[in-house]
Amino acid sequence: MSTTSIPSSSVPCFNTVASYREWRQKARDDKKSVGFVATMGALHDGHLSLVRRSLEQNDLTVLSIFVNPAQFAPHEDLATYPKTLSSDLNLASQQSFALADGSVRTVSAVFVPTVTEMYPSGISQDVSHQKGTFIEVKGYGEQMEGKSRPTFFRGVATVVTKLFNAIEPTQTYFGQKDIQQALLLRRMSRDLLMSHPAPENLHIVPTERDSSDGLALSSRNTYLSAEGRAVAPTLYAALRAAQVAWNTGSTKQESLLQAIDLVQEKRAQAAPKVDIQLDYIQFNDSDTFEELEDGARASKDEDASPVIISGAMWVDKTRLIDNIILGNDNKIWG
Repeated sequence: MSTTSIPSSSVPCFNTVASYREWRQKARDDKKSVGFVATMGALHDGHLSLVRRSLEQNDLTVLSIFVNPAQFAPHEDLATYPKTLSSDLNLASQQSFALADGSVRTVSAVFVPTVTEMYPSGISQDVSHQKGTFIEVKGYGEQMEGKSRPTFFRGVATVVTKLFNAIEPTQTYFGQKDIQQALLLRRMSRDLLMSHPAPENLHIVPTERDSSDGLALSSRNTYLSAEGRAVAPTLYAALRAAQVAWNTGSTKQESLLQAIDLVQEKRAQAAPKVDIQLDYIQFNDSDTFEELEDGARASKDEDASPVIISGAMWVDKTRLIDNIILGNDNKIWG
């Protein structure tokens, strides 16, 4: 086990695949299940809810902390993305789950690889300059978030495939806040015939929100000014307005207009102190990711594919995302 550049922690930390695999082999020999939570650090209670779910459902739990350059376009915030490794390791060490027999499960290991370890052929944020092996999930990364961030899911699919290969999780956990990412990765797991994890063992956990105003927890919330934080829940409020309209019989287009009108009203109220810019709000099929027709209405069929209403909004220079599941969300969680 190497601890180079890793702060002292009570949780075993590994920064090479080889050292982690020694640990993983013992878990295999001991017939222990391994739950996995992939993160980019800057942990908050959204991440920790995934860790707690893993502790509940697995003998061992592994957390990864890696800021993946391949999912940031050249103009995005890779250089300024919050890096709080000491705090992250401290939070990881504090998570626990008590079993009926009185024993307590805690985080078993943290994987903190270097960029060189994850990308031995090197990595550029500019896709046209990249060399080596990359993963694309064709037809599912161009909608929703993919419209605004066209290389994002290529970077996500690539790094998560690498992490799955390294960690070999029995089960893995992703948050609803990044719903397109989670569903795309489940499809990737199925398409590539993965066994660690099998697609049915990729679980999606509902979004953790600020109890006072519903803002989805995100590492990027730390970028917000006090004035920006006050108006940040606008996106969720807009999605809720669309949800109410949809559930009471409005068409997709009518529901969408309810959301857009709410954002425009809040934007006018916030100016000039805070600049609110709506990137998108969309209604998409949760299976195909295809955008719904303007005249579509809520289905009464319990077996129908759930609909995702998702959006992105800029608050000054901070981009926030959120979503709500419409319909039978039990089909989503896994």
